[in-house]
Amino acid sequence: MADLKGKTALVTGASRGIGTAVARRLAADGAAVIVNYVHSEAEATALVNEIVAKGGQAFAVQGDCSDLASIDRMVSEIKGRVDSIDILVNNAGRGSQKSDMTLAGCSVEEFDALFGLNTRGLFFLTQKVLPLLRDGGRIVNFSSTAVLARLPGLGPYAGTKAAVDAFTRAWAVELSARRITVNSIQPGMIDTDFITRGMGDEAKVRFASRHPQGRIGTPEDMADLVALLVSDDSRWVSGESIIAAGGV
Repeated sequence: MADLKGKTALVTGASRGIGTAVARRLAADGAAVIVNYVHSEAEATALVNEIVAKGGQAFAVQGDCSDLASIDRMVSEIKGRVDSIDILVNNAGRGSQKSDMTLAGCSVEEFDALFGLNTRGLFFLTQKVLPLLRDGGRIVNFSSTAVLARLPGLGPYAGTKAAVDAFTRAWAVELSARRITVNSIQPGMIDTDFITRGMGDEAKVRFASRHPQGRIGTPEDMADLVALLVSDDSRWVSGESIIAAGGV
């Protein structure tokens, strides 16, 4: 386990899925965790209570990472509760809500919604948090293996995540003088509402049977990788986009 005692981590989109697993893992490693949520106040509160009950430190903060005014309010609230943070995990994101996201079928509204959260929101949230981030800190951005796929309809979503990988490489250089590392994770198929929603149990079993490791990835798999990237053991890793797909 990483030794994160005395450190503070902000995890966006932490009330469910990968974000929840990341918050749990960082808290277990000793970090005080700021649990960001948009609508799921009950889930965020339950997670905070769970962490505290296990002897950890956490508090929840509401904020919509696709809304710049909401980001400003959230960061202001965080500043009122902590002096600084050491770790930023940009996990908040969304997929398409429409069935046709091809070049011919994608609407302006859906395109803007995807880029508004996955790309624009991630960029400006990080910009606003940066003055709080200590020298020697860690930024982990969630990308996707969708950036590598050649499938119809993935263009807009994959485009949002390709931008995240580009940010990661540029920020690693920009922040290197402060010894802040920046890396992105490209998850493959992970068993969450966000990724496997709509897949029936039979489809999951079929996919798992074709996977080299015989299973679908879990949020905990991603949380373990985040824990490595924010630890001192990864101090010489920066500007990388790491595929986390179990060998696919």
